Amino acid sequence: MAKKAESLTVYLPNILLLGVDAPYNKTLDKDAYFEEFLNLAKSNQVVFKETLSVKLREIDPGYFLTKGKLSEVKAVCDKLNIDEIVLSEPLTPQQERNMSEYLHCKVFDRTQLILEIFEKAAHSAEGKTQVAIAMMQHKKSRLAGKGIHMSQQAGTVGVRGGFGETAKEKEKRHIEESILKFRRQLERIHQVRDTQRKNRINSQISQICLIGYTNAGKSTILNTLTKSNVLAENKLFATLDTTTRELFIEHKKKGVISDTVGFIQALPPQLIEAFKSTLSELHYANLLLQVVDLSDKNWEEHIRVVHKILLDLNIDKPMCFVFNKADRVDSLEFIQPSLSRYQPHIVVSGNSKEGIKPLIEFLAQWEQ
Repeated sequence: MAKKAESLTVYLPNILLLGVDAPYNKTLDKDAYFEEFLNLAKSNQVVFKETLSVKLREIDPGYFLTKGKLSEVKAVCDKLNIDEIVLSEPLTPQQERNMSEYLHCKVFDRTQLILEIFEKAAHSAEGKTQVAIAMMQHKKSRLAGKGIHMSQQAGTVGVRGGFGETAKEKEKRHIEESILKFRRQLERIHQVRDTQRKNRINSQISQICLIGYTNAGKSTILNTLTKSNVLAENKLFATLDTTTRELFIEHKKKGVISDTVGFIQALPPQLIEAFKSTLSELHYANLLLQVVDLSDKNWEEHIRVVHKILLDLNIDKPMCFVFNKADRVDSLEFIQPSLSRYQPHIVVSGNSKEGIKPLIEFLAQWEQ
């Protein structure tokens, strides 16, 4: 007879989501920016107890938050017995350590939050390897100042690193070796990608790439255009792995079309670096389709973010703006003057063949 299973108590930490309106943030709609932060937390399945937003007039180099704001946050943490804080902004390693010590809470910044989302969303070998490299680089940056236990010497003779190698040095060496191993794996994957790319170039096949802010509807448009079943969820970073499909317009092969990872404000530099190889596909594109979510009040800011990242990657290709989710906009006429600033452009609703008709007509007439 089976024994009755003993009940297990799972302890969940009390988590505070701390949204910061920082002086460098030029977003017009701060409520939408904070909502995006909440959605990031939900995408990472963070179960939080409370949310708090603060406005900063300046950034403290040591603590990020000014002394007055730190005191406000500490009062909330003490009252609610907060164990962990997730911050909407990236922190330096020193700022993260100082805040943790002052608030007596574990502090996780925006970079850690996005890295964890990417880690869960990566499915292909390439995606997993790229995220692993970014995670290792972030972890390495946090090793300095970990505390006395990380600086105590192991005192073992004969280990690599010499007599008295500290735990911190061992951890750093392990991370560096892991990064090197992952980069070798990535290089092998890229050799296959380069071969496929050369074959396309030699065959003179046109390449179209869907780019844009995260959750703009790129995967939905790809599915509608190519009758595919690429994962298309209403959440941030549902797609990380580049997907390429043959594109037929009016029963004639137009080329291939690729979906790419979505961009976001303050995308961690480790991720931009890790995904440079994937995004290098954009250098070989004949046309970029920038998908923009018109139902988001910050859509113009999203365009600016995408253009900045493209500039950082030194990518300058012919582009058409695809203003998506028009069915969710109250008045297209009201925003038409704003749309006219972005040429060429089309307005679509990517979830149906009828709604995407303007894009099909544009591609039918497009010649590289």
